[in-house]
Amino acid sequence: MAEGLVEAGGKVHCLDILPEPDKAFATARERIKGEYGGGLEYHQVNVTHDEELEKTIAGIAAENQRLDGLIAAAAIQQVTPALEYSHADIAKMLETNYTGVFLSARAVARQMYKYKIQGSICLIASMSGSIANKGFIAPVYNSSKAAVVQLARNLAMEWGRIQPDGSGGIRVNSLSPGHIVTPMVEENFRRGEADRATWEENNMLGRLSTPEEYKAAGLFLLSRASSYMTGSNMVIDGGTTAW
Repeated sequence: MAEGLVEAGGKVHCLDILPEPDKAFATARERIKGEYGGGLEYHQVNVTHDEELEKTIAGIAAENQRLDGLIAAAAIQQVTPALEYSHADIAKMLETNYTGVFLSARAVARQMYKYKIQGSICLIASMSGSIANKGFIAPVYNSSKAAVVQLARNLAMEWGRIQPDGSGGIRVNSLSPGHIVTPMVEENFRRGEADRATWEENNMLGRLSTPEEYKAAGLFLLSRASSYMTGSNMVIDGGTTAW
């Protein structure tokens, strides 16, 4: 999704907890370098650390005296039966999957209000926020994604109206992907925590998705193409939740 925004001419800042970005970041940066007029930058930030996050977001906004959009995708996963989930593990997951997303949206919205930018925010939820995935025991992850869907609705209500001083007018939507083949999911398969064949069987297309298949969705939700869309949950799951 970051690549798609750059290809559309955007200057994109990627935030993650890693000291250095994954090697795929360097590959993407080299591929798009100078071709589209946009840019791709990396910042090490823990999105659950409020002051650190606010400082980083404010610095990004100050560069061009504006901030136009956010895709908030921070999430971790833990496959554990509900009867065995510890209090500490519940808190850890919600801290990232919900609080980190909330703080990211708030930090960006503050800059949009400051510079009077009618921007767009996309919170990455999951189809797991709407269903209990068959054969996948992840009660806290699933419920945290349901919370993200509801958060998007509430923020859309709060920030949607343009105020007399020109601030506000911020659109907020959530995106609920289906099963995506990522390193995290591949590790679930390796550990026997999920069965790929079962997931494919429960999908109308009979396959899992790749990250690239959500590229256009991110651009749509952050651009004027979705100018009359807010408070919505966009489901792209290969039909898994449709039957």
